[in-house]
Amino acid sequence: MTLKILTSAYACRPGKGSEPGISWNLVRELVKEHEVWVLTRENNRPAIAAELQENPIPGLHFVYCDLPSWMQKLNQRQRLVQVHYYLWQLAAYFTARRLHAEIDFSIVHHITYVKYWSPSFLALLPVPFIWGPVGGGEFAPKPFWRDFGWRGSVYELSRDMARWVSELDPFVRLTARRSRVAQATTEDTAKRLRRLGAPEVQVSSQLGLSETEIAQLGQHGPPSRAQVRFISIGRLLHWKGFHLSLQAFAQADLPKQAEYWIVGDGPERKRLQALAERLGIAEQVKFWGDLPRQSTLQKLGECLALLHPSLHESGGLVCLEAMAAGRPVICLDLGGPALQVTAETGFKVTADAPDQAVQSLAIAISRLAQDSSLWTQMSQAGRIRVTQKFHWEIKGKLFTQLYKTVLEQACLTESIR
Repeated sequence: MTLKILTSAYACRPGKGSEPGISWNLVRELVKEHEVWVLTRENNRPAIAAELQENPIPGLHFVYCDLPSWMQKLNQRQRLVQVHYYLWQLAAYFTARRLHAEIDFSIVHHITYVKYWSPSFLALLPVPFIWGPVGGGEFAPKPFWRDFGWRGSVYELSRDMARWVSELDPFVRLTARRSRVAQATTEDTAKRLRRLGAPEVQVSSQLGLSETEIAQLGQHGPPSRAQVRFISIGRLLHWKGFHLSLQAFAQADLPKQAEYWIVGDGPERKRLQALAERLGIAEQVKFWGDLPRQSTLQKLGECLALLHPSLHESGGLVCLEAMAAGRPVICLDLGGPALQVTAETGFKVTADAPDQAVQSLAIAISRLAQDSSLWTQMSQAGRIRVTQKFHWEIKGKLFTQLYKTVLEQACLTESIR
C-alpha cells in the first residue's frame, strides 16, 4: 500500500553525514514504497536541487519554508540556532497544515533535528504522528565531571538546565503525548519520553549507512600487525572522553612502537597534548587535526581498532563506519555507541568511575593488540552487524512496517469509537 508521508527534516542534504545525512538517506528509502513530502529549510535547496537534477527521484517532493530574512541574519553562524529551530517548527506547521488540506497525508514523521527537548508542532495535525528517533537525554555520569575543568562543568550544568526547562514546555509535552510512537536513540532518552507522556516508546538508533558507504568501507583489509595502532575520531571536546583513552593507552600492555592516532580538532587539544606529555606517551600519540572524510577513513583503515570513550552521545556514526571497515570498537557502555556495539563486535566498558573505566579500556586495548584471532572474529562480526542492522534499506523497511502498524491501530481505535 502506497502511503502519502509528510516528513519534517530541518536538516537535510545529500552527501552529508550527521543530521542532514539522516534525513536524506531515510527519505530516499521511504520513497521506494511511498510518496514522500519533505519539509525542510530554504538553505538546503541548492544542494538538493543539484542532486535531483543529476539523479531524479520520482515521488519525492521537497517543500521549503523558512523564517523572515531578519531572523536568518540573526542566526548567522548558528548563533541562535536553538531559537531558530524552535520558531521554524511553527512555520513548518502552518505550511504543513495547508499541504494536508490539499494532499491528505497518511502519516506525519518528524526526522530532524534528532532532539527530544524541542517540540514538533506537526503533532497538532489530525494525522498519526511518529516522533524520531530523537535523542538528547544522555548524560555524563557525575564521577567523570572531576576531569572536565570549570568550562566543561559549566557546559554540563547548562545542558542539564536547558533540558529541565525544555521539559516544562507544554508544547514539548504535547508533542510526546500526541505521538503514536516516539522512538528514542537511547534508553536514557526513552525514560525522559515516558515521563513526558509518550504513549508508546521504542529504542532505535537514528544512524545508518548506505550500500555505497558499506561497500567503500568494506574495501579495507586487515591492518599490518607489524605496527600496532589505535585511533579516535571526533571533535576534541571534554565529553568525548579522549582523556580517558589517552590514560588507557598509557596503561595498556603494548609494544613500545605502538601508536595512538587522534583525528579531529577542538578546544581540548592543548589539554590532551599536555596530558600525553605527562603520561610519557607524547612520542606515540599523533594529533592529525581535522582531515577530509576520505583521508580520515584511510587513517581508520591503517589502525587496529577505534577508541570511542564518549560520555554522552545519542549517535556516534564513526562507530558504524569502523565496524563496516572491519575495525572493532572500544567504547563506554553509554549512549548511542552502546546501542551499536555488541560483545561480538567490540568492547563496551562499564562507566562507574574514571579510574575503573580507564583500567577496563586498557584491558580491552591490550586484548585486541595481543589476540589476533579475537580481532578477526570481531572484525567479521562488525561488518555483518552493520549490514544486517544499520543498512539504510533495512531501516526504510522497518519504518514502512511501523507506519502500517500505526495506521492499523488508528483504524482499530476509530472502529471502537
